[in-house]
Amino acid sequence: MKAEKSILPGAGSLIGKKSGAAAERAAQIVFTACASFAILAVASITLYLVLSGTPAIFQVGLKEILFSTVWAPTAAQPRYGILYVILTSVVGTGLAILLGVPVGILTAVFLAEVADERVAAVVKPAVELLAGIPSVIYGLLGIYLLNPAMYRLERWLFRDSATHQFTGGANLLSAVIVLAIMILPTVINISETAIRAVPPSIKAASLALGGSRIQTIFKSILPAAKSGIVTAVVLGVGRAIGEAMAITLVSGSSVNAPLPFRSVRFLTTAIVSEMGYSSGTHRQMLFTIGLVLFVFIMVINLILTRVLKKGGQTP
Repeated sequence: MKAEKSILPGAGSLIGKKSGAAAERAAQIVFTACASFAILAVASITLYLVLSGTPAIFQVGLKEILFSTVWAPTAAQPRYGILYVILTSVVGTGLAILLGVPVGILTAVFLAEVADERVAAVVKPAVELLAGIPSVIYGLLGIYLLNPAMYRLERWLFRDSATHQFTGGANLLSAVIVLAIMILPTVINISETAIRAVPPSIKAASLALGGSRIQTIFKSILPAAKSGIVTAVVLGVGRAIGEAMAITLVSGSSVNAPLPFRSVRFLTTAIVSEMGYSSGTHRQMLFTIGLVLFVFIMVINLILTRVLKKGGQTP
């Protein structure tokens, strides 16, 4: 009996090692399955969009779709040009980035490096509340608060014009402002996390070398947090490009050239506004617009990521 008892501790250690190895193998299988599922989801979406969006390209013609400005799918002789819709998405998203990203990054700097605890305790929940507001609420607020203000500005600017078509405030400028506000929570939260993750030694070294507080922030901390800030900008752009409901309410949803005081239609709003009653080639064209939007998002994200990372490299 004593001999058997002396063997038990070694046997228990062996069993523990085998159990640990089995748990690691199981965890590896689970992680691999999750990663494979994510890849499969992206591949499935891509394949579905390609299969659903290409038939209209062969029927209508790629040149007509991408370079024509006339969108009249229900006319006696239907036209399916989406050039103005593509330009509106490009211009609107670009302006929203120019307006929202600097405000978001500077707010993140304020929360992480400048604000005291009492101020941060007020600003931080407000930013998180912005992230939790449904997009349709942004649209409703835009209709009742932003559009009337834009309409007053429009009437003042074009008071002597005999050719301007008044939009009632539902125009590209209103859509850009709403998009800029909507991307703020994403940019602020991720940028703040990236800034707080910068090692304190970088800040201490800059201050020790005689750098001021502002110089330390912009010359040392922000470059060190570049990767996280790039991620924040890319995710914010993705939300701006993919937003539909709020933009449908405040943009006017008319196919026009992307001018500030013109009612416009984005790629997303083109799908939302017409999917309910479309059929035949018209419905296939909406899937083609979805395919164009998918490619557009991928290209914008790749370009933006490369430009921002290259711009943040130190010589």
